[in-house]
Amino acid sequence: MSRKPIIAGNWKMNNTKSEAKALVEGILEGIKPLDKSKMPDVILAPTYTALWQVQDLIKDEPSIALGAQNVNPNKKGAYTGEISIDMLNDFSVKYIIIGHSERRQLFHESDEFINEKARAIIASNLIPIICCGETLEQREAGITDVHLASQITKAYNGISKDDALKTVVAYEPIWAIGTGKTCDAQEANRTIGEIRKVLTKLYDEDAASKIRILYGGSVKPSTIVEQMAQEEIDGGLIGGASLEAQSFVELIKGAM
Repeated sequence: MSRKPIIAGNWKMNNTKSEAKALVEGILEGIKPLDKSKMPDVILAPTYTALWQVQDLIKDEPSIALGAQNVNPNKKGAYTGEISIDMLNDFSVKYIIIGHSERRQLFHESDEFINEKARAIIASNLIPIICCGETLEQREAGITDVHLASQITKAYNGISKDDALKTVVAYEPIWAIGTGKTCDAQEANRTIGEIRKVLTKLYDEDAASKIRILYGGSVKPSTIVEQMAQEEIDGGLIGGASLEAQSFVELIKGAM
């Protein structure tokens, strides 16, 4: 099954408007000579305060889509500091990252809450990027596959096959995020293959073969080519390496 790769930049809590402008301009300049027909789907997920700025800068570049780093599934209400899907729809947001390990760990988001977000995003005709991943303790205990199966099963609870095909999954070994450690390409490929088996059980082999699954965990230009050579890896959810234009452009090239 041929799945179009994705290179998604998750800026996290980085970049003021002026810094965002400089970064996007650098990325746009860097991709000018590239064959757009061979480029992966590129997603930029800036901070909320830079959404308008980034939207304006990429409006004439169809190969780059706008993403958001999180969302609250409620339409409106007393949820101080949160952002709704309707608010994100004021922009040209296409993708929304949910279930990131930092949201799970720092803000104690449950699998059930992530499922609620996924269903709300799909209902609004947007695309959730559903993150899953294990801690170092879970990996060393040998429960990685069981843990990921639980996360994926709960995230897709109540989601039909047709709607599941509108999603993206991102596998992020928590122990390899921002630590400089990288899950080697072969093990990342094996683990993502296990995630695909869970999707096969939830739906069927055809659906599972069509859902794109990204790897996220200290992805760098020096690792992307080997990672993209793996059968199960469909791209990268990029953190730190997405904050420098040349680095991000090299990642895009590595996925071509």
